[in-house]
Amino acid sequence: MTEALEQRLRAVLDPIESWREDAPATRSDYDMNPGTLPFVDGPLRHAAVLVAIVPRPEGATVILTRRADTLTSHTGQVAFPGGRLDPGETALEAALREAEEEIGLDPGRVRPIGLGDTYETGSRFVVTPVVAMVDLPFHLTLSPDEVAEAFETPLDFLMDAANHRREALMFKGSERFFWAMPWDDAGTERYIWGATAGMIRALSLRFKAAAA
Repeated sequence: MTEALEQRLRAVLDPIESWREDAPATRSDYDMNPGTLPFVDGPLRHAAVLVAIVPRPEGATVILTRRADTLTSHTGQVAFPGGRLDPGETALEAALREAEEEIGLDPGRVRPIGLGDTYETGSRFVVTPVVAMVDLPFHLTLSPDEVAEAFETPLDFLMDAANHRREALMFKGSERFFWAMPWDDAGTERYIWGATAGMIRALSLRFKAAAA
């Protein structure tokens, strides 16, 4: 199962070495909100997230986090481990570093596979999803200043368009649309939405296109 999944991922993802910091985003918050403006002023900043896929015997899962309630932005939201690039870093280096800092994921247990669609957020970040397999077993140690909890969501659930909802909220006086993927985790609702859901949606469209 693991080998077949890796082959499928390599077929739909961009090569790791294709990353360029100056490459434009191919997906964004504006796809569903044409004509809207960024939430903040200033230049675009670059970030990376780790889409860490765990090959469980019962089915592959993806590691997600719930951001700490003490953070000043995106408090309590579901997110991939990740953050902004340090000077001179690549997307891969940043994704691995941030995952180790936030959830204690040993980079030695991570096997990078490829890159998803770069995603521009309304907060002026261009985010590169780095997709990787995580070798079992592994142990996580969360940074309480950044992460309230980490959990795994089935990959099949995330890739199924039937679970993708187009929802909206009022933000700064205007209606903003976004993707959401609420998941019932043994009675605990995980509300996956916003840029995280947008990146998942983009990955699912790559799978769908490859299967067509």
